[in-house]
Amino acid sequence: MIVIDAFSWIFNNSSSFFNAFNRHLLMCVLSLGIAFVIAVPLGFTVARAPRAAFAVVNIAGALRSIPSLAILSAAMPFLGIGLLPSVVALIVLAVPPLLLSTIIGIREIDASVIDAADGMGMSAGQMQWEIELPLAVPSILSGVRTSAIQVIGGAALASFIGGGGLGDFINAGIAIMNMPRLLVGAVPIALLAIIAELAFGALERVFTQRR
Repeated sequence: MIVIDAFSWIFNNSSSFFNAFNRHLLMCVLSLGIAFVIAVPLGFTVARAPRAAFAVVNIAGALRSIPSLAILSAAMPFLGIGLLPSVVALIVLAVPPLLLSTIIGIREIDASVIDAADGMGMSAGQMQWEIELPLAVPSILSGVRTSAIQVIGGAALASFIGGGGLGDFINAGIAIMNMPRLLVGAVPIALLAIIAELAFGALERVFTQRR
């Protein structure tokens, strides 16, 4: 069977497989982490400014409409090939969902809660850390979940610009018409996406209940 052949290949080439797997994880973790650092503070900054929020939301929406492969291809002429352009392209892919979910999370906070905090003499920084951030966490985690799934899938395309990762096995499988080799890359990517969906979904439910 094809699946058995795929697992047999992994067993016989475990070093190559885990090097690619670790590379894939590295790209995903780096890009998602940097996107989080960019998107969440920016979302907090513009959420209460209607004009700025309108501009940012539209830009983010436009970025979301660009195909993953187009973003990766656009990074290559400026940054060359390898890990750097792959991570930069994946950051562009990950920022919009995180940014939009952060803005939504802040805007969904009841205005009376903010007024009460202001009446208690809390500073803007205190309100952000003690009121807005805890209440916006479920929405932010929803954005993290969406971004993680997109990044995990998009990282497979990084193989086209020398990023490496599990996408190398998919490309090799297609090139030589070897279905077991293709599954060596495709199945772990699918499993990573499912794990990310379940893990961040569970966290989102936990924080929603606490909220």
